[in-house]
This record gives sequence, C-alpha cells and structure tokens, in this order.
Amino acid sequence: MTQPTANSCLILVCTYNERENLPTLFHAIREVCPKLDILVVDDHSPDRTADWVREQMQSDPTIHLIERSGKLGLGTAISTGMQFAIDQGYCWLINLDGDLSHDPAVIPQLLSKQDQYDLVIGSRYVSGGGLEGCSWRRIAVSRLANQLARSMVGWSIRDCSSAYRLYRVELLKQIGLSNLKESGYGFLEEILAYLIKYGAKVIEVPIVYRERRLGQSKISLQEARSAFSALLKASRIYRSK
Repeated sequence: MTQPTANSCLILVCTYNERENLPTLFHAIREVCPKLDILVVDDHSPDRTADWVREQMQSDPTIHLIERSGKLGLGTAISTGMQFAIDQGYCWLINLDGDLSHDPAVIPQLLSKQDQYDLVIGSRYVSGGGLEGCSWRRIAVSRLANQLARSMVGWSIRDCSSAYRLYRVELLKQIGLSNLKESGYGFLEEILAYLIKYGAKVIEVPIVYRERRLGQSKISLQEARSAFSALLKASRIYRSK
C-alpha cells in the first residue's frame, strides 16, 4: 500500500450490501479528495461489495479493503478501520456511511477544522443541518436519542449519534480501542464518551442527512437497544473523568 504522509487522512467506509451505492460514493469522494486513501471494511456482503472494491484496487493503489467473515456490527467495523489507521500511521480518519446518506462534499469543511480540534462531527442538529427524506418515526427516534444523551450524560453536543466524523488518530491510540465494547450503533456514543474523557476538543459542522435511495436500512430494534445501553455506559465513563 502507499505510505501515509505527514498530515495524511484515511477515509473509512463500512459496508454491508452497498455495491449499488459505492460507485456513486467513490466518484463523489474523488471529486473533492482525489488523493486521500479510502478503506472499505466489508462484512462479507452477499451482493459481493468486496468484489467491486477489489476491482477498483487493481487500478487505484489508494483504495484498501478489509473483508470480514460476516455481519459483525457497525461498531466493530469502525473499530477495525480505526485500528488500521493507527497501524498504518495515518494522522486523521474520516468515517462516513456507504449508503450516500453522508455527502462527501462536506469533507473539506471537516478537514478545515483539524488544526484546532480533535473530533469534528457532521451534525444534523446545528444551524444549517437537517434530515431529508427520513420518515417521521426515524426523525423522532434520532431526536429522542440525542436528547437522552444530553440529559443523561450532560453533553452539550447536539448530534451525539452522527457517524460522519473526523477523528485525530493519535487520540484514538491513547484511548485504546480494546476498551470499547459496543458492537452496534451504540459504539458512536461510547467512543464519544471516551474522547471527551481524554480531553478531545470537539466541534460540530452542519450536514444534511439524506435517507438512503438504494438498498435497505440496517437499523433494527436491537441497534436501538445498543444505543441506549451505550448511553448508560457513556454516562458512567463521562462522570468518572
């Protein structure tokens, strides 16, 4: 693989059945970040997402793939990508969804904050942010989850559950990823608690979250329970600092 440079950044995309979306996503990423490395962590997608990624790797050495044995959860997929970033010496990691719900055009705005902050969150709930094409039920659940985070944990962050984030890799190394136990969507609140505990400087920038156009949503009742469990854990982590 290509060796990371001094201020290098890795883009992480975790996938399960996203073959229909990745061509459009990669094109959009390359329009704004033609030289950044991309890592796909794929959970052995039945639609052969990994095969498509391997095809791209033949002509583009900045694309990388980790194919796992099965659907092991978003949290462990993100953690796997974070460990890759640590092991390969990247300075920054951007995580965004593979279903086109996160607009890559926002990436330069995230990167513009890296001199002053350790974590930049693409936020749906700050001025200029929003949700588009989502059902009222999904919007209600999302807003409730973030209200719970603010009340239970005491955070002032408006969007605690957004997966669209820029992380300083050195801080991820200090946390120790083995301390993170949530395997699903609750991972996002859990790692946020650790980052704040370790003194991360955090800022939110507005994004418009767009409901997926192709494929099926991965969110389930079990994932909702995971997020609530993570909030309880985050509360303990945060208050113990």
